[in-house]
Amino acid sequence: MRTRLQRFLTALVAAWLPLVAAAAPAGHWAHVNGHRLYYESHGGGRALLLLHGGGATPASSFGKQLAAFASGHRVIAPEQAGHGHSPDLPGPLSYTRMTEDTAALLRLLHVRHVDVVGFSDGGIVALMLAVRHPELVRRVVVSGANLAPDGLEDDELARTRDTLAALHRPERPVLLPSGAAAHGPSVAEKLVHLWLESPTRDQLNPALLAGIHTPVLVMAGERDLIKRDHTLEIVHALPAGRLYIVPDASHGTFEEQPERVNSVVLAFLDSP
Repeated sequence: MRTRLQRFLTALVAAWLPLVAAAAPAGHWAHVNGHRLYYESHGGGRALLLLHGGGATPASSFGKQLAAFASGHRVIAPEQAGHGHSPDLPGPLSYTRMTEDTAALLRLLHVRHVDVVGFSDGGIVALMLAVRHPELVRRVVVSGANLAPDGLEDDELARTRDTLAALHRPERPVLLPSGAAAHGPSVAEKLVHLWLESPTRDQLNPALLAGIHTPVLVMAGERDLIKRDHTLEIVHALPAGRLYIVPDASHGTFEEQPERVNSVVLAFLDSP
């Protein structure tokens, strides 16, 4: 099973190499909350917001979903600050900042009642968006989300701590893809701090989830790095929560079981 950190290190090339490349034809720039944010737009129809995982991009998190989702939806896929084309900002990475940037982008695009699909860190942002800006959200799908760092399996949490220590050793470059852009290592450290320190219970907790009245599909891999009890805590707190455990999958549900996941997600979004 690939760990979250293995996925993160593998995804760094996909996440940061675009910083030195031209924007994709579907790419656009928006000014939100005083800074530039890159996003892509694909297809047409009812709006569908894709929120990528930590250290990733829409292409690396949803590469096997984009075509299927864009065939019947207007897909909006931002790259959060410090990811992909979007420049890093001063200070730590923050789920609150990601949420507010996402809400500002939707308002800038005059999008209301959007369907939201979030993977891992993107799932956290999706839940926070539904808590903080319910008027923007129609339905939500999350996979591999957690309410706090203790939602991670103990061995995964230990590996995350080990990685933070390794980032401060002289051999740190060995851990990072040689082709990553110059700000990669600094953002890598910010990401590990983000995972170890947040979300905090004042950002997400069962009481806040109880205020989400839109339908939410909570997914996790059969062998996810998020504790099963933690996933159940999330779905049980949601008034209109539904659970789907993806068979034969670890944390990377969208990558490992694309046909199954695409079918389940689209059926949920299109259900009455």
